[in-house]
Parts: sequence; C-alpha cells; structure tokens
Amino acid sequence: MSDPGDFVLFEAELLDQGRFDDWLTLFAEDGTYWVPLQGAAQADPDSYNSLAYEDRLLLSLRVNRLKNPRAHSQHPRSHCQHVLQRSVVEQDDETGLALSTPFIYVEARGEEQWLLAGTCRHLLARHGESFLIRQKRIDLLNAGRALPAIQLFI
Repeated sequence: MSDPGDFVLFEAELLDQGRFDDWLTLFAEDGTYWVPLQGAAQADPDSYNSLAYEDRLLLSLRVNRLKNPRAHSQHPRSHCQHVLQRSVVEQDDETGLALSTPFIYVEARGEEQWLLAGTCRHLLARHGESFLIRQKRIDLLNAGRALPAIQLFI
C-alpha cells in the first residue's frame, strides 16, 4: 500500500472490525500510541501527563485484554467506528512521513455511546511498498474535559 492516506484508512478499518492483532502489526518495533492530555498544545509525552502513552509491549497487553473472554470491561463488548477526513501530508523526509487526519470517533458498549473528535497524527516509516507506524498521536478536540473510559483504540 504505497499511498499513506490509504494506509490510514486501512488502519481505521482494522480497528472498526476489531482486528486488533492485525492492527498491532502496523506498528514499528519502537512505535508508540499517544493521546496527550492537553491535546495539540502538548509538546511531548514525558513532561506532562497523557491520557495514554503506550509502546508495543503495552499495546500488545491491551490487545490481549480486549480478546480475553473474562475481561469485565468487555461484557457487553465494545464496538467503534472511525469517520475520517482526507489525510494531509505535513512532512516527508528522511525522518519519516507525517500526516494529519481529522476524525470523528464513536465507541459503543451496551446501551451507551460516546463521540469524540480530533486530529490523528501519524509518523510513518517506509517499509517496502507500505509503511509502519512510528507514532500515532491522537489530539482530541477537548482533551482536558472529563472523558469516558475509552476501551478501544482511537
């Protein structure tokens, strides 16, 4: 998949279909998933608290928890839907390919449903004819407000 926008769409489809193991393979070994507490204003994950800052090990633990039939938080099971705008390439050089993609994310579990909006920022590394995720950063529109217990990956 040589088009980075198609790669971002494919990643969202994997999440919406609950194919978390396949989704995890899209991450580089040193890839991270970051949801800053201060949204776009937060410069780095080390100096401030984050809603999530996970490396491959933590991501794989969360994927395994979601698959566990005894996971209390998944009775009933959570489902999600990503609605994405067109990705915009912000940088393309030897350090990687940076894209931003505005989104609306809906997560539902049982009778409850949550709606979140923001911008997803990918830092991708070229990998053959496709890409690997070096960092996926989720800048929520209103990250500082009280949020629900998000179970899946935005």
